[in-house]
Amino acid sequence: MNEKNLVPDPEILEPDDCWRLLTETNVGRLSVIANGHPDIFPVSFVVDGRSVVFRTGMGTKQQAIEADSVVALEADAVSAEFGLAWSVVIKGQATQAGPSSPGLTEARRGMFPWQGVGKELLYVIVPDSITGRRFDLSATNSFDTPLNEATRAGLE
Repeated sequence: MNEKNLVPDPEILEPDDCWRLLTETNVGRLSVIANGHPDIFPVSFVVDGRSVVFRTGMGTKQQAIEADSVVALEADAVSAEFGLAWSVVIKGQATQAGPSSPGLTEARRGMFPWQGVGKELLYVIVPDSITGRRFDLSATNSFDTPLNEATRAGLE
């Protein structure tokens, strides 16, 4: 525990735990540099071995990846029932996979873009790094307080 505020320190996750958690969700946030500025997009993804596969269409994400293939993808989950939350971040290169890339057939079948159409470009992220944290939420009542009753610093 952190003695200053009695909030438990986050648990640092091992890479195998990070990969297992990524298989438990299919929505994350993709971070790219677009026109010299960071930008974040929600994406649906699947884990394929030790890589992550996502679809996109022509547009900002695709242009940003083509200009600089370095990306980060974050996925997370919160369980009020168990008082736990986790976050996993992968960082690496995103490369476009061809329509007949070997080994991606199953991954392609399991992906359903939110917008449904026009998402024909398939990208694979092979991470240079994967990090994760698990948080114990039971030490604080912050999730029991409705947002409209919470103290709003700077406004009160």
